[in-house]
Amino acid sequence: MHWIDYLIVILSIAAAIGMGMYFAHRQKDTSTYFAGGGKIPAWAVGISIFATLISSVTFLAYPGAAYAGNWILLVQGLMVPIVLLALVGIIVPLFRKVIRLSTYEYFERRFGLFARLYSSFAFTLGHFSKAGTVFFLVSMALATFLNINIYSIVLILGITIIILTLLGGMEAIVWMDVVQGGLLIGGGIICVLILMFGIEGGPSELFAIASEYDKISFGPYDWDLTHLTFLVMVLNGIFYALQKYGTDQTIVQRYLAAKNDHEAKKAAYIGVLMSVPIWALFMFIGTALFAYYHAQGAPLLPEGLKADEVFPYFIAHELPVGIRGLIIAALAAAAISSLDADLNCLSAIAVQDYYVRFRKHATDEEQLRFGKWMVVIAGVGAIGVACLYISWGGEGVLGALFSLYAIFSAGIVGIFMLGLLSRRANKQGLYIGIAAAVAFTAWATLTPYFPHHKYMLGVYSHLIVLVVGYVASFFFKTPLADKELTIYGYLEEKKKES
Repeated sequence: MHWIDYLIVILSIAAAIGMGMYFAHRQKDTSTYFAGGGKIPAWAVGISIFATLISSVTFLAYPGAAYAGNWILLVQGLMVPIVLLALVGIIVPLFRKVIRLSTYEYFERRFGLFARLYSSFAFTLGHFSKAGTVFFLVSMALATFLNINIYSIVLILGITIIILTLLGGMEAIVWMDVVQGGLLIGGGIICVLILMFGIEGGPSELFAIASEYDKISFGPYDWDLTHLTFLVMVLNGIFYALQKYGTDQTIVQRYLAAKNDHEAKKAAYIGVLMSVPIWALFMFIGTALFAYYHAQGAPLLPEGLKADEVFPYFIAHELPVGIRGLIIAALAAAAISSLDADLNCLSAIAVQDYYVRFRKHATDEEQLRFGKWMVVIAGVGAIGVACLYISWGGEGVLGALFSLYAIFSAGIVGIFMLGLLSRRANKQGLYIGIAAAVAFTAWATLTPYFPHHKYMLGVYSHLIVLVVGYVASFFFKTPLADKELTIYGYLEEKKKES
């Protein structure tokens, strides 16, 4: 590392803190602190959604996965625009109409308090797990580049993210995400260009090697749910998209930050249409790395180097001064833009789902003060989870991340789809569906008898809640749900408009 590289990284971290300080004076109420006062332009919200989805998992683990295999993990991301095009017109107006801040307020209005607490708790578990993974990946790489102890990196990044989120609220997060998103895109493109033209024969040789080793494919295409196949990733991707855009607080909170329904829908489209090409870009980096190190006259990799470590090795040894610093700054930015959203959203859930329930007459000022304390507590907790993750090791990081999402999703998509698609479904039936899903998940994770690939666990848990919850609802006589809480309210409004 040259001093210029260190300077670029330090400036990028200082910029995040500066952004928080710049917006600090505006954070006078919970609406501004958690949703930017509903005045942020659609393009900025969309880039913020993109930057939140593209974390250091994308930056490091996707190239590692593509280097070791092919592009099958990208199939999950390719399902997102398909699902989004079908449902965003329904989901965005629904949430903007029926909730104040917490996504899980919808669950309570539709199915009662238990559904809200259950889903918000599952979200919290999942995002603390994600924080550990993101912190581990970025800290592992930065510690190598900067020759600094990995726990020190976690502490520095953690404090930076806490300060940015604590002081600046959602406004600082969104505008910092815009800057960090640009860094991420620029860094990825620079790496691709260097890899493509850095081997003898250029791009044609790169694609020839990739073709020879079958690196750019989405297979295997077997009709098989027991192994990691195209079908498994399609099913997983459909439910990932539903969960992320329909039930994830980090995304739904962005809908509320836009000026109106039209702007919120536009932001959602911008976010996903930016994410898919960048996911593909970083998959391509993994393929290009494989070609780079397998081309004629290629430099040798150290013996025993793991697939996840190839991209960091390339950054450290092959990139010129200045460019190396820019890429490392982009890596840090990817982590910051993902984790700052997590802290803000975890704080919002703590305020809306728990604090105001126990202190019904709390003023907005008291809610804001509690929310800021929760940012600090959640940040310290995320740092603690990251340290545990480091001490336990990070084998198979990307696979572990998808598995954790599957387990901790806890059938939330099933709850959401049941509430959205059926007026007949009631809370009694839902509770039976949740109990069945929990029993199934416990059996599948605690015994060796689950016959299918682990990514299917989340798919099945959602389907169990949906099907069992719907059937069980017929055993309890309850009034039909309000139309405005279901798809039927949307369809009725569209019929009136036409």
